[in-house]
Amino acid sequence: MSTLRMAAVAAEFGRDLEEDFAVAERLVKEARAEGVRLLALPEACLGGYLLSLENDTPADTDTGTDKDSELDAGPPALALDGPEIRRLAALAGELTVVAGYCEAGTDGRRYNSVVCVNGDGVLGNHRKVHQPLSEDASYASGDRFHAFDTPVGRIGMMICYDKAFPESARALALDGAEIGVVVSAWPGSRTNAAPDLVNDRWKRRFDLFDRARALENQIVWVSSNQSGTFGSLRFVGSAKVVDPGGDILADTGVGAGLAIAELDVAQALETARRSMGHLRDRRPETYTYTYAEAAVA
Repeated sequence: MSTLRMAAVAAEFGRDLEEDFAVAERLVKEARAEGVRLLALPEACLGGYLLSLENDTPADTDTGTDKDSELDAGPPALALDGPEIRRLAALAGELTVVAGYCEAGTDGRRYNSVVCVNGDGVLGNHRKVHQPLSEDASYASGDRFHAFDTPVGRIGMMICYDKAFPESARALALDGAEIGVVVSAWPGSRTNAAPDLVNDRWKRRFDLFDRARALENQIVWVSSNQSGTFGSLRFVGSAKVVDPGGDILADTGVGAGLAIAELDVAQALETARRSMGHLRDRRPETYTYTYAEAAVA
């Protein structure tokens, strides 16, 4: 039996890269001390997320301070082969670390991306495909989902709103992903906001998506998220590790922290799929495009 100790992070990150790296270094050290081999940091943990998902202009959110002016400039765009990602890889060392950032594409566009690294360098990269609300004003969209091999197993990555679409996780599972890693900057509801995030309806959706995607694909699910506040957004935290049966093994709740769980991944997948294998029992010839779907499109 070979077990994997994995951790999902809920933490607060902002525009200052040095501060972000300091937080990341602290979390990596904490994970290493706990024997963690796979660590998932949140979406946009290198440089922060957007101030708002509404159609705000900088003038709508700027309070006139230098800090706000820096925030309004948006997250710094980092090259996949640039010094910041190399720094993250050196920080990871023997750990496999997943982290979100704003990618400076070689095509001149900016992408909301997530990278997987260890001390040897980049193992995988994903550009967010599904963009909520006004996010497409700041980022170009990715165009595929794919799994890749790492020292801790075959991983598939996605970002935040990607997990609201069952096709995303299914594409990764069909590509052999044993572990789905989703990084998020998932906020609480802006309308009818709950005073206590524990009761927030967007938190409830966040948790439901995590459990459903793990269960329907019978894979291990590692879900990180931002915590605290940034601009007009209040993040729900709720980082967690979910087993292939959809059961939560570890959860940070709405605060900051590390959700740490240990699992024999191969055994867990084999056990979950032994009787009812959701991937094996698919009937893709029946999943045809219908007039109803055309009307929705």
